[in-house]
Amino acid sequence: MEARKLHTLELAAAKIRSLAMDQVYTAASGHIGGSLSVADILTVLYFDVMKVDPENPQAPDRDRLVLSKGHTTPALYAALALRGYFPKEELKLFRSIRGHMSGHPDMVHVPGVDMSTGSLGQGISAAVGMALAGKIDRKDYRVYAVLGDGEIEEGQVWEAAMAAAKYRLDNLTAVVDVNGLQIDGSTADVMPSEPLDKKFEAFNWNVIHVDGHDLAALEDAFAQAAACTGKPTVLLAGTVKGKGVSFMENDAGWHGKAPNEEQYAVAREELRNRVRICTDVAAVDSMDDAVEVLEELGLMDEEGEN
Repeated sequence: MEARKLHTLELAAAKIRSLAMDQVYTAASGHIGGSLSVADILTVLYFDVMKVDPENPQAPDRDRLVLSKGHTTPALYAALALRGYFPKEELKLFRSIRGHMSGHPDMVHVPGVDMSTGSLGQGISAAVGMALAGKIDRKDYRVYAVLGDGEIEEGQVWEAAMAAAKYRLDNLTAVVDVNGLQIDGSTADVMPSEPLDKKFEAFNWNVIHVDGHDLAALEDAFAQAAACTGKPTVLLAGTVKGKGVSFMENDAGWHGKAPNEEQYAVAREELRNRVRICTDVAAVDSMDDAVEVLEELGLMDEEGEN
């Protein structure tokens, strides 16, 4: 991945994390830990890999993304807003009765959401159906599903995995956000799911291990998935729950609670400092070039600030 592109993606990921934190604090509710861990994955998908058009979110030949771990909407909504599906101001109404940014994805009211999810395990089944429809209709769009490693405990996930292999859905890529934690603690303690690679291989899936915070490695992994034929692919993405906020990292207690005012101030400063650093790095080669890239991706505010 060329440096200019990498730096721009790093900035996008930093802004997604910052906006996710703002949403959860403002709503005094939401799932911040998993939103922070999945931010880099969503960045690479929406800003690099997927063929989408924010001005035509229902384009029949678009790539689809199903957030099967639907509780991490703070990251999804931030990515969609930055990508241009709707104004960032709407994020202020996250979980508010005055808006449509509900705590779980809503495909009816939120542009860019391809499937309403939230009940864990069901999203991957919907993604399998979309991929199968693409095969039947002889379309070349790809389908992506993002799952949590706690979600893997749902039996429906493995029913979907069987079906995907049976129908040779090589247009389907699943990503498991392997942060090792769920609402009740460590996944290894609650319901051990490892070895995930051997299990998916037994279901005849192509398995790729990847660092879920390495943007260049993620890009390469998605390219490998697209090149695989005859079977679906799963990316086992190693991540850190609460990534980017020192006191939230690797702490299951931050699965689904909002920070108080003092905690938010610390988290906000850490995340916005990362935005500032990424902005500086992105502008190293040429400020004009960096601004141009940011404007093209919709990452600059009207005042030219981030």
